Amino acid sequence: MSEGLSVVPRSSSHELDHVGLRFRTIHGYKRAFRMAGSGPAVLLVHGISDNSGTWLRVLSTLARDHTVIAPDLLGHGKSDKPRADYAAGAYACGMRDLLSVLDVDRVTVVGHSLGGGVAMQFAYQFPERCERLVLVSSGGVGREVHPALRVAAMPGAELAMPFIAAAPVRALVAGMMPLLRRTGLDFGPDLTYALERYAALRDPRARTAFLRTLRSVVDLRGQVVTMLDRCYLTRGIPTMLMWGTRDRIVPSAHARLAHEAMPGSVLEVFDRSGHFPHQSEPAKFISVLTSFIRETAPAEYDPQVWRAILRGGREPERAADPVTVARIDRATVSSGS
Repeated sequence: MSEGLSVVPRSSSHELDHVGLRFRTIHGYKRAFRMAGSGPAVLLVHGISDNSGTWLRVLSTLARDHTVIAPDLLGHGKSDKPRADYAAGAYACGMRDLLSVLDVDRVTVVGHSLGGGVAMQFAYQFPERCERLVLVSSGGVGREVHPALRVAAMPGAELAMPFIAAAPVRALVAGMMPLLRRTGLDFGPDLTYALERYAALRDPRARTAFLRTLRSVVDLRGQVVTMLDRCYLTRGIPTMLMWGTRDRIVPSAHARLAHEAMPGSVLEVFDRSGHFPHQSEPAKFISVLTSFIRETAPAEYDPQVWRAILRGGREPERAADPVTVARIDRATVSSGS
């Protein structure tokens, strides 16, 4: 099932790479991840075409008081890129299996972009393992998403991607940003990082994994998966939303939609950030996240309460009986909601 840990030495070319990669083999596939610290566990899940390095501005500081696990999702970073299932549900199962191999039972799960959808799916599939839920510029709320992702999801896009990922073309795109900005198609403050991530798609295996992942959640009309129909299940789970007001990839308006759909959730807005508040404003990100963890009690899974919430649907007052309703309310209060 697994093999011994190995560590990739610190890269001298990356000033932030102070938490090296480790590897475990699960189901025959190599899984890369970063792990540091001790204390209550925090799982950091990155977005599409990204990797665990996206968290390096915050990882070591978080690890002062927490056990922090930041994986490269299957098909991303240094993890294997097989012909496999890249849907959010499969990723959630992968997170459960990695945590099990690492002897970590319960976590505060923090998901960025696609990782937000994975985090929500993790809380939905494995509520007994989720202490808190933090969604950062998350996918899976509304249909809107940057047009570049909608175009990339089109049939045949894979034929153009090797050309577009070439360095001269990426430089041309960067030079066209003033024009794209006037048409509303720019990436805001995230252009440089987005182009760096796109360069990784020159690898055919990474490109195939990217397209399989993207097409599981996006088509030409936008996002095809929504968490809004199941957001009520976060009742009793301390939940926080973080969003940058300058986000051009997943509109910041989605933050309010998700906040209103998640009972008792907390919304934190990052005025100077785009799609990556953990990079643009790392000090604020750390402060907000650690305060949230410190000031909320971890959710305690109760199968009877969970069933009552499911039966009640989006209106908790429809739950089975007054006793169960009271238990739901006590769970909500104890979580700090």
